[in-house]
Amino acid sequence: MRGVGGRWWRRAASQIGRSVAVWAVSTVTMLALAGLLPDFRLQSPSGDSATRIAVTAALGAGAFGVLSAVVWPLLVRLLLLVPAFVLGLLVFFLNGSLLLVALRINPSGQSEAAPETAVIVAAVMSAVASATGAALAVRDDDAYRRRLSRLADRRRRRQPPGPSTPGTVFLQLDGVGHEVLLAAARKGVLPTVARWLGTDNGTSTGTSTDNGTSTGTRTGAREGATHRLTPWRTDWSSQTGASQLGILHGSNHDVPAFRWYEKDSREVMVSNRPTSAAELQRRAVAATGDGGLLSLDGASRGNLFSGGADEQALVLSIATRRRGRDNRSRAGYFAYFSDPANAVRTAMSFVAEVGREIGQSVRARARGRRPRVSRGGLYPFVRAFATVVERDVVVAAVVGDLLAGRTAVYADLVAYDEVAHHSGPLGRDAEQVLARLDRALALIEKAAEHAPRPYRIVVLSDHGQSPGETFRARYGLTLGDLVRAGCGLPVPRRARRTRSGAEARAAVRAALRRPVEEGGGAHLPARRDREPIVLASGNLGLVSFPDVSHRMTREEIDARHPALLTTLANHPGIGFLLVRSERHGGVVLGPYGVEIPLDRLDEEPGPLAEFGPGAADAVRRTHSFPHTADIMVNSFHDPKDGEVLSFEEQIGSHGGLGGAQTRPFLLSPLALSEPTADGADLVGAEQVHQVLRRWLREPAGPQVPLTDDLGEAVLSVPGDRPRTLDEQPGTLDDEPGTPDDERAA
Repeated sequence: MRGVGGRWWRRAASQIGRSVAVWAVSTVTMLALAGLLPDFRLQSPSGDSATRIAVTAALGAGAFGVLSAVVWPLLVRLLLLVPAFVLGLLVFFLNGSLLLVALRINPSGQSEAAPETAVIVAAVMSAVASATGAALAVRDDDAYRRRLSRLADRRRRRQPPGPSTPGTVFLQLDGVGHEVLLAAARKGVLPTVARWLGTDNGTSTGTSTDNGTSTGTRTGAREGATHRLTPWRTDWSSQTGASQLGILHGSNHDVPAFRWYEKDSREVMVSNRPTSAAELQRRAVAATGDGGLLSLDGASRGNLFSGGADEQALVLSIATRRRGRDNRSRAGYFAYFSDPANAVRTAMSFVAEVGREIGQSVRARARGRRPRVSRGGLYPFVRAFATVVERDVVVAAVVGDLLAGRTAVYADLVAYDEVAHHSGPLGRDAEQVLARLDRALALIEKAAEHAPRPYRIVVLSDHGQSPGETFRARYGLTLGDLVRAGCGLPVPRRARRTRSGAEARAAVRAALRRPVEEGGGAHLPARRDREPIVLASGNLGLVSFPDVSHRMTREEIDARHPALLTTLANHPGIGFLLVRSERHGGVVLGPYGVEIPLDRLDEEPGPLAEFGPGAADAVRRTHSFPHTADIMVNSFHDPKDGEVLSFEEQIGSHGGLGGAQTRPFLLSPLALSEPTADGADLVGAEQVHQVLRRWLREPAGPQVPLTDDLGEAVLSVPGDRPRTLDEQPGTLDDEPGTPDDERAA
């Protein structure tokens, strides 16, 4: 007891000493700012003694520190309903207001500052106080842990020293492809990843096909490596909604794209819309009968879906619920911004990122860089939110989960994906974001050293990104314009003036064997409810006819719009089409009248040959979905340079087949078992889910397949007797306390 009491007194004395030191540094900072800024003073107009000025500064710094510790968290909680990027801009105003209050209540009554000056003084003092506190805690492990704890949810669970079995952290680097990760590690952009792979100047990989598509081989572990790198292949819908739903919940069935039209409900589903995310999660839970990957003591941070986790912050699928005990989606913002030093630091980084984006955009335009898309309007603020605010909040939440000893954590860092869409996946802008993400990985690795249990850090991506022009930039019209032309509907004037617009109209005339008037003189005005709905998900397009309750067949489409399928299939920007067929069940259409039934794609891939291995299986799987569109359109793909044509305004895109977008990665510790046996391909998000679940069941290390005298497969766990497969412990599904469907949704 005496030893415990002594440690308590030492910790208290250490904390008091650091608080006094921070107060002293803040006082000196305030004195220095008063001497530098003309609109900030700490003395009366007639002048005061040096002692009185120092006392005034000390009282002002103390009052500001107390207000920051007590009032600031209350203000942040009141502002949780404010959009996060607006809150970031309000940080400076709120911090300056607290300083004005501190000066007003100063007993000396001699201090004052102009409002705009108060903002500057408050920001500098918060930054100095934060840096001083961190510097004093460098050599104190307990203090370092407490500082990291302040970045976490203040209501995290308190528990004694954690179990000896390791926990697992899954960090998703959104949109980072396998080749991009390797190249960045070789160039030194990702030093943490390079160290994990045991190399600073390159990592040998397996073979690849002539078109650059990975054949499923994995990066070999070098001497000194702690992790292995494995590529995997996405489904046809290579985007976060489908991939993350499959990874976290084990099923992404009936998710044909990022956005699609459902005829039975007459609604457009969008993966990153809260109501759609909640419905998709409900369907996945109903299909699997399981809460998700994180059902057992898990935490979900910054994701579209919860994964069945009890602890959720910034999770889209629960964002539509009323705030309550089961909906703490925005709690991550409060946990982070309740520390004024964090708020000021992130707000300053936010402003710097806005300026960086504006500068990069102007430079790209001045140099005439191509391809290029518009980056004006609100985009600089959207980028700053994704690359600064969301990154800081998610990393802080993960650090808190580590210190709380949670069993499984899954977090999504979206910074690279957002920048690559507008700047390109291979440019310097995207590399700079990767470098900052690598520092976040290093911070999480450092925090894991102070956790109450050991942790295994798994890094993965949900898809890659493929470069290329937009469909509109190359051909002067959108996919919607091309569909309208094929249907004989009026085409916007901007499309009529382009060569592609003329090509589309010529194809319509040839197919119909009669002239088509641009002004609509040869056609009766189309009924609005008969016009097609055209949606884009990267280089994947979906065409649906809302007035027909079922998925139309090729024969029905030809009867209604004889030129439509011909117009699409023969356009140079289109790679292939998927449509339902009364005769063959489903067919792939290509240029020059190519028509291949789905069951013959393996022997005769036709237009799918350029899209690499697994394309036929991906197309067949999507064809089986109940809500697949009447016409599925995949853009042209150049296998030489990996370029695709996005139907959205993006020069780095994903969502369909073609190029690096379908080749994400899985970076796992060597302590875990191989993702697949004998170098087999890792295909689809659902298979990745199974691998991650298996790893969560390996707390004592990898399970090594053995063979007994009878030839029966057994699993050997270090420190335990060999067990047959039938004797293995139940999966996470068997664990008590698994959330039911309603709670997980």
